[in-house]
Amino acid sequence: MLQSQKPRRRCEGTAMGAIVLDLRPGVGIGPFSLGMPICEAFASIEQQPNIYDVVHVKYFDEEPLKLDIIISFPDHGFHLRFDPWSQRLRLIEIFDIKRLQMRYATSLIGGSSTLATFVAVYALFGPTFPGVYDKERSVYMLFYPGLSFAFPIPAQYADCCQDREAELPLEFPDGTTPVTCRVSIYDGSADKKVGVGSLFDKAIAPSLPVGSLYIEEVHAKLGEELHFTVGSQHIPFGASPQVTFTCIVVFFIVLQSDFCCFELILLAHTYLNLFNSFLQFISYPILHINVNINLAQTHKTV
Repeated sequence: MLQSQKPRRRCEGTAMGAIVLDLRPGVGIGPFSLGMPICEAFASIEQQPNIYDVVHVKYFDEEPLKLDIIISFPDHGFHLRFDPWSQRLRLIEIFDIKRLQMRYATSLIGGSSTLATFVAVYALFGPTFPGVYDKERSVYMLFYPGLSFAFPIPAQYADCCQDREAELPLEFPDGTTPVTCRVSIYDGSADKKVGVGSLFDKAIAPSLPVGSLYIEEVHAKLGEELHFTVGSQHIPFGASPQVTFTCIVVFFIVLQSDFCCFELILLAHTYLNLFNSFLQFISYPILHINVNINLAQTHKTV
């Protein structure tokens, strides 16, 4: 796993947890929307340097298409998970609720002043079905459409949550109520229960709208070249890594003129790995194939 850190741009008034973001269950939080390309997320970050002044980017250097690309905001306690193939936002996770305050409708929850307790969550978002208790992790998951909350359950009160579909732990016998340790925001169009652990579903990016230009047609001619139709780039088979890298950088500049150098390097690095795999993928005798590329994802159609 490789981690890159943006330089600190600390400004007065941006202490940890001092921001408020609008929570949109099943849609996103603040300027970040599920399904958005990673380039749009970087653009939003660059436009608000006083807020997102410490940014970590993590990806698996050895196999970039194996694990999520993660943009993390450690000072604000949340991160964005992008699918490594399509490079679209599939999941938003708040892992430190004390560092981020969320606005839902006209109410605030989270941060240092408004604890996200089970009672507070239930009062704000309303009644829902009983959640699921993960015995191995001692966590009770509460689900709403496109939104889930994880509540740690102390060992002494685990008996009240032994059934997988347990009663709502609004309050423990000692009068306390659990405080959420993680909030997940995911596509709410599918009936899924997204959370951490094998008991729960994996979040996926929402479907692309009809007529979306995100998918580009790429023509591959055996023994000749790859032709990117949007930018009219041609990459001949047998081209050197330097030539291939140059073509890919030009291709991205055509797609997104607001890329900064770091994003170009990251995405070009991913494409170079994909390009090598793709050459092996089409190395059998077929006269001609067309390929639709969803940024880094390939679909073969004969």
